[in-house]
Amino acid sequence: MSNTVVSEFIEKLTRIEGEIHLLAEDRKELITDYKDKIDMKALMAAIRIVKIKSRLGSSEDECETYMCEIDGRVS
Repeated sequence: MSNTVVSEFIEKLTRIEGEIHLLAEDRKELITDYKDKIDMKALMAAIRIVKIKSRLGSSEDECETYMCEIDGRVS
């Protein structure tokens, strides 16, 4: 493996990590901008639930059944 390939990889990785950092800052700023307008805790929980349900596919009904059974038993 040549030094050029390693340098190219490091350069691209560094750029991507920088973009990830910028996106994280943008996300934090967005949440700050809306925290007085929206119940962020409830919204973020709802987003997590929707993402999980989208991954369940055909098992969503079974999951709902389990959740109804568990509801009130777990704190």
